[in-house]
Amino acid sequence: MMGNNKVNCLILFGIPFLLTGCISLDPKYQRPATPVPNSMPHGGAYGTQSGETIDIVKTSWREYIIDDRLRTVVTMSLDSSRDLREAVADVKSAQAQYEEERSSLLPTVDAEVSNTRSRSLTGVGNQTAIGNTASANASTSSFELDLFGKNQSLTREEYETYLGTQEGARSTQLTVIYNVVNYWITLAADKSNLETAKQTMASAADSLQVTQNNYNHGISSMVDVSSADSTYQSARADVANYTTSVAQDKNALDLAVGKNVSDDLLPSGIEQLKGVMKDMPPALSSAVLLNRPDVLKAEHNLKATNANIGAARANFFPSISLTASGGVSSSQLSTLFKNGGAWSFSPSISLPLFSGGYNVAVLKYSKAQQELYVATYEKSIQMAFQEVADALARRGTIQEQLNAHTAYVNASATYYQLADLRYRRGIDTYINALDAQRTLYSARQNLISTQETYYQNLITLYKVLGGGTSLYHSGS
Repeated sequence: MMGNNKVNCLILFGIPFLLTGCISLDPKYQRPATPVPNSMPHGGAYGTQSGETIDIVKTSWREYIIDDRLRTVVTMSLDSSRDLREAVADVKSAQAQYEEERSSLLPTVDAEVSNTRSRSLTGVGNQTAIGNTASANASTSSFELDLFGKNQSLTREEYETYLGTQEGARSTQLTVIYNVVNYWITLAADKSNLETAKQTMASAADSLQVTQNNYNHGISSMVDVSSADSTYQSARADVANYTTSVAQDKNALDLAVGKNVSDDLLPSGIEQLKGVMKDMPPALSSAVLLNRPDVLKAEHNLKATNANIGAARANFFPSISLTASGGVSSSQLSTLFKNGGAWSFSPSISLPLFSGGYNVAVLKYSKAQQELYVATYEKSIQMAFQEVADALARRGTIQEQLNAHTAYVNASATYYQLADLRYRRGIDTYINALDAQRTLYSARQNLISTQETYYQNLITLYKVLGGGTSLYHSGS
């Protein structure tokens, strides 16, 4: 008897596993053709690509950012960012939903063992009898055999959705890194602007004093005094403005990081940022775009809709459900598994005959969603191509701009020194000295702006090329 019970149980609970081998009605997935040229733009504004080749896919942000202070600030932001926490929570939720859907591929088996002891009158006088009943049961209820792959398709859909959520979190991580680096660079630029404004204000104050003395001695006119004063007041206003900007930049950086950034981790000026990041010569093949998290997310969404079509197709086929149970009972717990048992096996089949067009509508909707996500995928690649091309165009000309603005500042400084010297010696009018001073101030501001653009382009290139890091977790 004991052997028969084992055989019964094996047959009873082995049938669902034997029948879960299924076919798939998912359309064969083919990645849509890339709707952009095979190579990135070149020539003209894009300059000549040279230098060390860096594999962006294998270059993490820790390798790309060289400055220790900035690397520490980025680490702080990844540990504290509320946006990244939300994204990671979404990933965990999507993973749980996938695991929940995957559980439908296997039957649910419940086991129960009970022992009941009772006392009752025997009918002879006041005598009583003690009764004892022990039982053990196992059952599976309403398990649907996945003969046509519906549950497999739904599981694949949830899995691709989960992977897409992971890429969304990676995109959020890249955005956090980009924002923090960008705010850090902006703070450095505004500190340099503040220092330049202070130097100009001090120089203008000195010129104003000289002009006022000359006016008192009848050498200069009131026009010269007013001109010198206007330059001083303009620089004074700029000092106040950039003082505000530096404070606001620090507030923006603290918000992006999620906590206060100490002064020793802040840049002193844009001029000291040389070597803060790698000057990455990017690959020219447009295939690098396929590594971008937004493009990968779009493809995972497309794969999810592909699986959903398979599930919609399976609705047109019969579904088979199994309800089964088996168990043994005995008057004594010690003999529970020595006696014969009982089992039941109740398969049922459901064949869709008429649904008012519901199944057809579901299939049409799934196919329409697939067309939508194909378009979304193609558009994400086109947008990625434009962003990378724009960043490369900026990179191809920025060094020439830096060289030109640096030379312009040097020439303007020489011009101002000579013009100011000629004025102080009474050889020339103050108009030339004033013009030279304003030219030098403007040249310095333009140089700072170009330096800021140069460093921002470095982090922009890293972002638009998709970065090279997996999803960051605190403490990693």
